[in-house]
Amino acid sequence: MSRIGRMPVVIPAGVTVTVAEGNKVTVKGSKGTLERVLPAEMDIKVEDGHVIVSRPNDLKKMKSLHGLTRTLIHNMVVGVSEGYEKVLEVNGVGYRAAKQGNKLTLSLGYSHPVEMIDPQGLESVVDGNKITVKGIDKEKVGQYAAEIREKRAPEPYKGKGIKYADEVIRRKVGKTGKK
Repeated sequence: MSRIGRMPVVIPAGVTVTVAEGNKVTVKGSKGTLERVLPAEMDIKVEDGHVIVSRPNDLKKMKSLHGLTRTLIHNMVVGVSEGYEKVLEVNGVGYRAAKQGNKLTLSLGYSHPVEMIDPQGLESVVDGNKITVKGIDKEKVGQYAAEIREKRAPEPYKGKGIKYADEVIRRKVGKTGKK
């Protein structure tokens, strides 16, 4: 049995989970609504404040889908009740981030400023050298944060660039001159 797949997903107060035909799961909460079509082979039941996912047989594919389906439902429940956020840091002389409306403007040492528009349902907040991406969909929050980081990934010599707040950059020693 999948250790993750067999754990029930607890539904907190103020969150409703409905399963339509074709395993279309809709989760409504205080922060918004998320919908997702999950693998049709999985059996998803909502019972007294819990969501239980079970699999039809023990084929390798079913085992892998079991844990995935449960985790996707759990992420949706956490998203609509608490939300997700990722924090990025901008490091480097002259590197800065600014926010105007829903447009994020990054000055990253290029000849032009890099402008990014917040995707639907996501919000980015700039506080000094920190950029916080907030939203209810874990996948979209992570994707947008990765796209921001990609504009200038941290380099290993001076650590300049955009990195995740919890990321550790492996530093390298620079060249030494001849004597």
